[in-house]
Amino acid sequence: MAFYEYILIMRQDLSSTDIDKVIVDFIKIIEDFKGKVIKKEYWDLRSLAYEINNNKKGHYYFIGIEANNDLLAELNRKIKLSESVIRSAVIKAKEISKEPSPILKEKEEDKGKTIDVTLNNNAA
Repeated sequence: MAFYEYILIMRQDLSSTDIDKVIVDFIKIIEDFKGKVIKKEYWDLRSLAYEINNNKKGHYYFIGIEANNDLLAELNRKIKLSESVIRSAVIKAKEISKEPSPILKEKEEDKGKTIDVTLNNNAA
């Protein structure tokens, strides 16, 4: 199994409940295929560089996983079929850092709030 970083951009009109439902569905797929969620982060509602399907903004979500090829194929298929996800990117990584991502640190420093990072303690 290898490590992958997914970045999902979801429609601007989704509520936090809708976003949670989408993420829970993807996590279920990951667990069904014996993958591991190592880290997940919500990066907030951010402006897009250009309009995508009438969306000028999008909810950004990061998921760091350990997965095999079958899981990647299924996850990519589900992402393409999802009406909630307007763009996605997947990057193969040597490892998934347990530290908050720089984009999340920057956002939280600006707001003066605590950082919300969810780590899976069962992950290697």
